[in-house]
Amino acid sequence: MRFVFFVLILFLTACQTNAEKMSTVDMYNASGDMIGTVALSEQEDGVQVKVKLEGLKPGFHGIHVHEFPKCEGPDFTTAGNHYNPEGKEHGLMHPDGPHLGDLPNIEADAGGLVDAELMLPGATLMEGKNSLLKEDGTSFVVQEGPDDGLTQPGGGGGVRIACGELKTNPEETTEESPTDPTEFNEEQEKS
Repeated sequence: MRFVFFVLILFLTACQTNAEKMSTVDMYNASGDMIGTVALSEQEDGVQVKVKLEGLKPGFHGIHVHEFPKCEGPDFTTAGNHYNPEGKEHGLMHPDGPHLGDLPNIEADAGGLVDAELMLPGATLMEGKNSLLKEDGTSFVVQEGPDDGLTQPGGGGGVRIACGELKTNPEETTEESPTDPTEFNEEQEKS
């Protein structure tokens, strides 16, 4: 009987923890057009981040997790600062950094497409101090230029050009999502 009870508890715990192991964030530009997604999955050492975007200027762009799940354009300042629950300095190359929300730069190809796989070490989609789903959630923000990895407080990447909300309770959103123009992305990649 104890064995059955133990297996039942183990099963219920496993089902509960799998609920938050994956999430997808829709990314929007300053005009409110959906330009792609950021897919997140819980890994043993952090959160894997798969970025698929289109319509960016070719070259490198800074991308960060920000502290609030609010993406009001055109400047996306409502997203707040970089997500930094540990109080570190900004920059992947800074000796007293990085912020938990600091990510490597992404690169848009000649057609403006981004297809990148990144890692947020130490972050989680589960409960805890470093959860990307703490309180109401967080957001992902893309900058017009590259992050230099050192400059305080944000890396010198210029204005915010895209944003997506990672909400703890996404069903609370009452706004209708715009149409998805990223379907053109598949046609562009084939040619």
